[in-house]
Amino acid sequence: MSRRRWLVLLLSFAATIGVTAYILSKGLSRPGPHPSLPWWAHLAALTIVCLEIATRSVKIHWSAAALRIPLRFGTSLRVCLAGDFAASITPARSGAEPARFFVLAKDGVAPAPSVLILFAELLLETWSLAALCIVFLFVFHDAGRVLGLMTGMIGGYAVLVLSAGVVGYALARTHAKGPPPSWALAVGLHAGRWRGVQQALRSLRLNVLALRHAAIGPAVAAFIASLVHVGLRLAVLPVIALALDPNLPLASLVLWPLVLLYGGAVAPAPGGGGAIEFGFQFAYEGTMAPAVLGGALLWWRFYSFYLYILLGGLSVGGTVLKALRTQRHGRLHERAAQHADHPTGPA
Repeated sequence: MSRRRWLVLLLSFAATIGVTAYILSKGLSRPGPHPSLPWWAHLAALTIVCLEIATRSVKIHWSAAALRIPLRFGTSLRVCLAGDFAASITPARSGAEPARFFVLAKDGVAPAPSVLILFAELLLETWSLAALCIVFLFVFHDAGRVLGLMTGMIGGYAVLVLSAGVVGYALARTHAKGPPPSWALAVGLHAGRWRGVQQALRSLRLNVLALRHAAIGPAVAAFIASLVHVGLRLAVLPVIALALDPNLPLASLVLWPLVLLYGGAVAPAPGGGGAIEFGFQFAYEGTMAPAVLGGALLWWRFYSFYLYILLGGLSVGGTVLKALRTQRHGRLHERAAQHADHPTGPA
């Protein structure tokens, strides 16, 4: 990462911590008793985080098994932690996939199988989110505005990913080779960039073909693991908030984290830059008492964000930073190649 990106990261984290401190101070300034999180709630939240990471590692392991790609469970665990750490320190989680790919490469997995594993994992995540949304529509049918927001966001995300896959596969059948078509040139995809697009299209086509021949048993197991891991991520806030105030409605404690966690992933600033904290306040300021709101936000963000940074940094932090440096150097080489394809200046 460049110095400018480190500066952006520090400013974003300062804003995130500052917003949390502001919301927490508002609750502490109110008169009256201030509830504290009991030890058993900390233990339960920590257990959920460990189970979530383990289940996500199982999902990646079984995804590889479904595609008949040998992958050790330890590698799957390192892939998870690397993705978590890189996603937390890069804008819009953009460093997650390069870091995960780098870990797979370091453990001897070839590029084509690595891309296939990550593609299958993303597809399983999309399907599991869509399935859980359908379940929540029936279970929390009277949840109000958050239900519509959740359905629109997750449904739109699933449609976008699946539509992009369909369009990409169609393009891969007709434009995987040859010069860029006229419409590609019109949008600025010259020969250098078009070669990169064609490579991605060929990879997508191979991925889809490989998924059609996936082993059913491991694929079903990976999908179940994906459902469980998403459910565990959504269980953190109910454990924390209900320990602070048992009278809080369960529906909002489950649905709003889904919106905040997956909607906040598109925030341009690393860690959200305070956007998730403001969203939390918007979601719960009419439901939680100020003191409960501040405490719930503090510990929810710790167990859903900061703890993942700590675990990822301690285990694979050096590998992730090396992956991000490799990604940056690759972009510099790509720009140099584009410049060579289209030189500027006097002939």
